[in-house]
Amino acid sequence: MKEKLVVIVGPTAVGKTKLGVELAKSLKGEVISGDSMQIYKGMDIGTAKVTHAEMGGIPHHLIDIKEPTESFSVAEFQSLVKPLISKLNGEGKLPLIVGGTGLYISSVIYDYNFPDAPSDPDYRQKMEKFVTEFGVERLHEKLKDIDHISYETIHPNNYRRVIRALEVYHVTNKTIYDFQEQQPKVSQYDVIMIGLTMDRDLLYERINARVDLMIEAGLIEEAKNLYESGVINCQSVQAIGYKEIYDYIEGRTTKEQAIETLKQNSRRYAKRQLTWFRNKMDINWFEVSEANFTEKKQEILKLIEERL
Repeated sequence: MKEKLVVIVGPTAVGKTKLGVELAKSLKGEVISGDSMQIYKGMDIGTAKVTHAEMGGIPHHLIDIKEPTESFSVAEFQSLVKPLISKLNGEGKLPLIVGGTGLYISSVIYDYNFPDAPSDPDYRQKMEKFVTEFGVERLHEKLKDIDHISYETIHPNNYRRVIRALEVYHVTNKTIYDFQEQQPKVSQYDVIMIGLTMDRDLLYERINARVDLMIEAGLIEEAKNLYESGVINCQSVQAIGYKEIYDYIEGRTTKEQAIETLKQNSRRYAKRQLTWFRNKMDINWFEVSEANFTEKKQEILKLIEERL
């Protein structure tokens, strides 16, 4: 019999965290973070990390497990989450993956096999020579036009992953993510996927308000603390919420411009998230608002109980 799993996805600021906790309380569940940034210690405000109060007594996994100087990958996420799903099922608890990092979540649901993409050792050697001659930044720029997801998610310093992404495209004429998406879309779990969406204007209002709250809560101070402790050329601070503030810290923009850019980048990210989830995954969608949250929660709860 397949292990049970509930997945809650959707754009940033739509209300996934709140729903995850509410459902976990009703379903004897525990939450697994499906967010690629909440794994980092000391990066709380900019990642909108769930607080102890918001957890409401529900255990949350894969939060604060990495130092901000460490890298993290889809394959590592998969290797941590799969045993956790089995453990929770074995204890009679329902695992709920809650988050907005689509590739990470789909890698678990569909059990992506990462080493299977073809290789070209000669091309890889050529790219390693390119790094020696021109540096990691120039290598990273090669991704910009051919694999925008890798360009945005892989830090230039992680040049081996950059080379791997370039190599897969060179051999297959597909991005590494396209290649993974061609793998069989049959889940090893008895899974139900819930997607939250919201009227666009309302969502954008919520995103802008969230950024203002982050600034009030001390996002700039949090970023400065990271910067002053040497967290500079790291994967973690390339994320939305930190890279914009780092531009301000390093004098490339004003405080006001940094905040406005952060709002704009967050809105664009929400749009990309929705596109990803709608195109890549089989999801039961619910349009939510602050007014109808309780009603929609009951609908979702009923759907899960009937299915699982």
